[in-house]
Amino acid sequence: MDFDEAADALYAAPSADFISRRNELAKQLKATGDQLGSTRLKALRKPTVAAWLANLVSRELPDDLDDLLALGDEFRAATADLDGERLRDLTPKRHQLLDQLTKSAAGLADREGQKVSADVAQKLRETLDAALVDPAAGEAVREARLTSALRHVGFGVVDESGEPSNVTALTDERRKRAQDRRRAKDSAQAEPDAESESSAAKAKREKAEREREEREAAEKAAARTEFEDAVAAAEAAEAGVAELDTQLTEARDALVAAQEAVHRIGEELDEARKAARAAQKESREARKRYNRL
Repeated sequence: MDFDEAADALYAAPSADFISRRNELAKQLKATGDQLGSTRLKALRKPTVAAWLANLVSRELPDDLDDLLALGDEFRAATADLDGERLRDLTPKRHQLLDQLTKSAAGLADREGQKVSADVAQKLRETLDAALVDPAAGEAVREARLTSALRHVGFGVVDESGEPSNVTALTDERRKRAQDRRRAKDSAQAEPDAESESSAAKAKREKAEREREEREAAEKAAARTEFEDAVAAAEAAEAGVAELDTQLTEARDALVAAQEAVHRIGEELDEARKAARAAQKESREARKRYNRL
């Protein structure tokens, strides 16, 4: 089992079992020698109920989700073409698909023993709508590892707290699979005549594709370096905490020993003072006896 498999298994677990399942899977990765994967897994956050439900939809209803994301492609194309009539035709389909998926999700949740409140249902609908509007949000929903519901607010996608959401983190393998899936779907729908494409246009398209892949590779390399630095800093911090904890324990032991020594010396001092007073008394008595002679 690698990190991606463990993460998939973690986010497929019931919401109530997330923490125990995360600890179990992290131990398995560590036992196989994947310390980095174990640390990454332990850093994954528990999803909210709405996010858990969106992940469930992605796993259980992938074809319906693909229909929603494909409709998003049509919306963006119509918007780019300023095709108002097409947008008016697509809008009812948008609402219909969102209603259908939200209703189906409620059934899935009921099967899993999870109640869906009106607030959770609304957040799921907003998440699915964000996936339709924003391609990156769509990929994040398809990834089925959301930790927070999403919402499109006109200038981007935010999470349940209203903070901008980073919804573009995909592994190399998963990004390639998503790209292959989209290319296969586009090819099946369009089936363009390759011979009609001029050599100049083909060269231009291939160059743009190479440049895009190079940019993605550079971005992923930078993100991985940043992540590895963060993991190293976290591990160093953990080591520092362990060292300080050891020092604190030793200091507490020394304090206990010092307190015991103070108590013992105090008792010895009391005994010495008693002995001194007894000796002084005896000395006075002896002096009186001497003076009487």
